[in-house]
Amino acid sequence: MRPFVLTSLLLASSLVFAAGCDRSSRDVREWKSTDHDQPLGQQPGQVAARPRSSAEQGPDQSLVEIAWQRNCASCHGQRGKGDGPQGPMMRAPDLTRSDWQAQVTDEQVADVIRKGRNRMPAFSNLPDPVIVGLVGRIRANRSP
Repeated sequence: MRPFVLTSLLLASSLVFAAGCDRSSRDVREWKSTDHDQPLGQQPGQVAARPRSSAEQGPDQSLVEIAWQRNCASCHGQRGKGDGPQGPMMRAPDLTRSDWQAQVTDEQVADVIRKGRNRMPAFSNLPDPVIVGLVGRIRANRSP
């Protein structure tokens, strides 16, 4: 019984291998040196579109959200109200208050994120686009 099972497995695997090697069903061409280091999806001879600068693209919102969750939410809470688990102990301000938002500029908020202030640590390791995104996130959660 075992030789029959082994023979069947070998036959099945050889059929699968042979089907995968059928070159007639695919458009396969010879590799040329001009194919080397082409951007993904670009054929040789095509000109790639000019990538937008980081200023044109704006901050990557997923990175901004990750930075908020890892660095800000524990004190400032999900919306920035200062109601995170560490907020009362750290005396985190409510960043959504319109009177607070009216008295600080975007540059001042970014500077505090970079350098820290009072009990807030510095986050100088965050890239500028992420800091700009965090400022935008704070501004977007403004209370009426």
